[in-house]
Amino acid sequence: MMIPQILLEGALTGALIGLGAIGLTLTYSILRFANFAHGELLTWGAYLSLSVAGLIGAATGASLPPIDPFSFTWALPVAGLIAMLLTAALALAVDAALFGRLRGRGASTIIVVMASFGASMALRSGLEFLYTSKPAYYTTELQIAMRLPAGMRATPDQLLMLGLTALVVLAVHLMLTRTGIGRAMRAVSENPALAGLTGIDTRKVIRVVWILGGALACAAGTMSGLLVQIRPYMGFDLLLPLFAAAILGGIGSVPGAMLGGLIVGICEAFAVHLIGAEWRAAVGFVLIILVLLARPSGLFGRAA
Repeated sequence: MMIPQILLEGALTGALIGLGAIGLTLTYSILRFANFAHGELLTWGAYLSLSVAGLIGAATGASLPPIDPFSFTWALPVAGLIAMLLTAALALAVDAALFGRLRGRGASTIIVVMASFGASMALRSGLEFLYTSKPAYYTTELQIAMRLPAGMRATPDQLLMLGLTALVVLAVHLMLTRTGIGRAMRAVSENPALAGLTGIDTRKVIRVVWILGGALACAAGTMSGLLVQIRPYMGFDLLLPLFAAAILGGIGSVPGAMLGGLIVGICEAFAVHLIGAEWRAAVGFVLIILVLLARPSGLFGRAA
């Protein structure tokens, strides 16, 4: 296969990884723990989009035609927006029921991390109970890949996903750098105690972080499900690449998480074509080790 096509495939995977890693890196930078349940938020978002789209289809009582030239109907974008709100609400509920209580009791970081493992398994089991382990699909419409420059080929859905990811990342970056809540989030990330003394409502910042992280996880899960399929373990399988992207880009950096995701995705694509698909999972682990050895703060991070 030509190198440009491999790069395009890597960019498609990396864009989804980077989008999911943004919520992960923001959670880590502000709440100071690695949330292993973040992958399950991604999966819940995908399934919630599926459920809401099904309800919209049932309410209309008619077979909706796909939006030309894409494979899905208008029900999926509407369902995706609603699912982002529902996933954000789920993230807030998990924080209120578990992480918030642990913070209030002054639990150590390792306790919170282990609690996130438990939350991850509980959320995944809930998905398997509600939806079973059988893969699901947003659409069964087939798309013909379009010819692109340099011999590359991609479907309209894939190109749309790349464009939407770029817009979402730009919007998050502008929110963090140009708005009051964004500046408050960066202040809490730098020094939570000092931010509280200056009048910043840290509890509000924490709520915004969970809302943003849940919504972005839902967006990543929905787009991933559209391009591949929806499974209860889809978020769990993406967890290591998400952490690799967050660490590679630098904790707390939105552009870094996106760039880290693209690097991870491209490395995975080359690994699949050069040494085999069974080595894909090892790429994220190897990248984490290399980054921690060479530059622990990541590409855009700052040393503590």
